[in-house]
Amino acid sequence: MSERSVYQWRRAWASGGWEAPFSQGPPGYDCRLHPGLQFNLAAWLEEGPAAHGWTDDQVWTAARVRTLIGRKFHISYSVSGVTRLLHRMGYSVQMPARPAAERDEDTITAWREATWQEVEPSGRRPARSSASRTKRA
Repeated sequence: MSERSVYQWRRAWASGGWEAPFSQGPPGYDCRLHPGLQFNLAAWLEEGPAAHGWTDDQVWTAARVRTLIGRKFHISYSVSGVTRLLHRMGYSVQMPARPAAERDEDTITAWREATWQEVEPSGRRPARSSASRTKRA
């Protein structure tokens, strides 16, 4: 504890009483979606993406949730902001239980055998060298 902190607490106590020196909560902005709006968002997420126009697959992504928030509430969020919001609401990242129906194993194998061999590094490490400018004796 520093002496400066004690002086700040004493000044706060003198101007605001016993409650003034206590923490005002975490710093930063308040969430733009209050609990009522979060409840609505959770209900819409439970309906699934198809109910809101995404019929190609049944997966909620952060980008889709961002679009849904923009459409319904007219509030702009970043994709990372949506991820943090969903985490605060109790949602977590999920992986699909089965691979996508569009996945073509033959094409993937052909790409690994042909294209990846051209792109993959040789695996040889560079020769051992010294950072010194002088030669070894």
